[in-house]
Amino acid sequence: MSQIRIKEAASFLGVSDDTVRRWIDNGALQSEKDASGRSVVDGLTLAHLARKNAVLPADPSEIGRSARNHLVGLVTEITMDMVMAQVELQCGPHRIVSLMSSEAVRELGLELGSVAIAVVKATTVIIETPAGKAHE
Repeated sequence: MSQIRIKEAASFLGVSDDTVRRWIDNGALQSEKDASGRSVVDGLTLAHLARKNAVLPADPSEIGRSARNHLVGLVTEITMDMVMAQVELQCGPHRIVSLMSSEAVRELGLELGSVAIAVVKATTVIIETPAGKAHE
């Protein structure tokens, strides 16, 4: 079972260490001591709490789609030449970069600060683990 230290848990949840400790104190999150005597939380419990507490903007498009991975965000950067463009979105804590035609940027009306939705339909998703964590 994965055990995650308080500081790491706070980082995953986007809150302070003190907030995680308050959640432990008021019973919203359980902790235990690891072999070194440090407070840790169960990884699965933390994952459930992260999902429950995730605050994502609602998808304003009201479009049905088969892609399950869509992230609503704000356009933070557009680099464009005559043919191609690189568009960056900030979707919560995640930076998403898309390459598209300059024509598509114009047709979509994308501009800095506008709301956009990144839709990811991938047959390959690579998942990595931190070094040394593969068999713990």
